[in-house]
Amino acid sequence: MSEYVHTSIRNKIGFIMLDRPKALNSLSLDMVRTITESLLQWRDNDEVNAVFIYSSSEKAFCAGGDIRFFYDVGTATPTGDSALLEDFFTEEYALNHVIHFYPKPYIALMNGVVMGGGMGIAQAGSDCGLRIVTERTKMAMPEVNIGLFPDVGGGYFLSRTPGQIGTYLGLTGEIIGAADALYAGLADVFIPTAELPALMQLLETTDSTNRTDIRHTIRTFAATFADQAAPADSKLAAQRNVIDQHFSGNQVQEIARRLENDSNAFGQQTLAMMQKRSPLMMCVTLEQLRRGATLSVADDLRMERNMVRHCFRHGEVLEGVRALVVDKDNTPQWSPTSLAEVTSEQVAGFFSQVWPEHAHPLRHLN
Repeated sequence: MSEYVHTSIRNKIGFIMLDRPKALNSLSLDMVRTITESLLQWRDNDEVNAVFIYSSSEKAFCAGGDIRFFYDVGTATPTGDSALLEDFFTEEYALNHVIHFYPKPYIALMNGVVMGGGMGIAQAGSDCGLRIVTERTKMAMPEVNIGLFPDVGGGYFLSRTPGQIGTYLGLTGEIIGAADALYAGLADVFIPTAELPALMQLLETTDSTNRTDIRHTIRTFAATFADQAAPADSKLAAQRNVIDQHFSGNQVQEIARRLENDSNAFGQQTLAMMQKRSPLMMCVTLEQLRRGATLSVADDLRMERNMVRHCFRHGEVLEGVRALVVDKDNTPQWSPTSLAEVTSEQVAGFFSQVWPEHAHPLRHLN
């Protein structure tokens, strides 16, 4: 069990509280294992009719995986096959699959920062999921900023957002708020932080013997505040036509050219963001999203498991983490250094099979 994850059962609801505030609840392997163990225990427990996952801190729900851990073990094993890395990504992705198909209501309170791996434990995706955002929500899949790609099922849930919204979010790593998350279909309801104590009181006292009751109760409670984060008022809604126009297609180089020719402030800001990201991993991400659009959850996670091994073998992610959190110079030396240098063969290499089908670490997912 992890010291950073506290679980309890109250009022027939299984509560999972993430409690690693100094690291913004970045996921460690022990945390992944504790969450997984709790969900598996509660899945067939008649005393648990729903699950509610939240944070002890208003600053962050979960900022992702522990990238300093990735760097430390990744640099210690430059071939990219550290046993600890292998276990972390295999077990994290398996947890994402458990959450996606959880048979009981799985409710995530995405208050504060929710990025990367935090999205993986919040984007349940199934009919049993309910995702809550607040005015503090800062949501992103920012992996291209550290030389990675939007994993934890990002190939699946980003590719199913309206139009090219997911492509925009994946290639830029842009941070969005509550209204944008609702517009993108990455959240379900908005509740202001001032009302969270009342929400918790509701969970503690509402009859939850019927599995659908608690979600209905939360939706009814949240309806009062719907006009405070209307999806139609989001930045993504305002720029939807521009995003769809520029981010269609299968070449990041072409997307960049379209943005270069756009004098609109939004287009120029977007181009400036992309010029700071890993050219290679933006191209890999675009291919991931195009492939993920036709894959099942399990097949997408298996694809991403192959991809993440290639990332550590290549070393782009280690350079990205070095620049961001180790040396903190914010000047990553990307390889290749520009979009013009990225080849289709380099991109294709990230999708080559690492293991034969019968030996894939996620072969049992269905």
